[in-house]
Amino acid sequence: MSTTPIWKKSVTPEGLEARAANTAITLLGIRITEIGPDYIRAVMPVDHRHVQPWRVLHGGVSVVVSETLGSVAAYLASPEGFHVVGIEINANHIASVPEGQEVTAECRPMHTGRSTQVWQTEIRRADGKLACVSRITCAVLPD
Repeated sequence: MSTTPIWKKSVTPEGLEARAANTAITLLGIRITEIGPDYIRAVMPVDHRHVQPWRVLHGGVSVVVSETLGSVAAYLASPEGFHVVGIEINANHIASVPEGQEVTAECRPMHTGRSTQVWQTEIRRADGKLACVSRITCAVLPD
């Protein structure tokens, strides 16, 4: 694993939080907690906003977490003068997450090319068990 940061744009978790004000990210309580040399980490509570009728984490909410982290990561890994758009996402739901827990998500690159990027996010329950793995493909476009 490389220890050289892959980010081409500079931002802090606090800067991302400010930019995400009044969006689905803040509505769902997704908080980016760490920007590492080649990963982004976030946490999210699982409360009434996030569950399906059986009181476990809704799979669609897991996809929102994955799309959020993957899109932010792809944007930060793109050169100045470029932005990204998601063009495909998939998710495998491995284990349920009961209401009342907090999940941790970590997103890492699989491919960071000039025109496309692929990012993988793992969402884990409070006990560390993998709940969801998701991959997003983003197109890199000039501003």
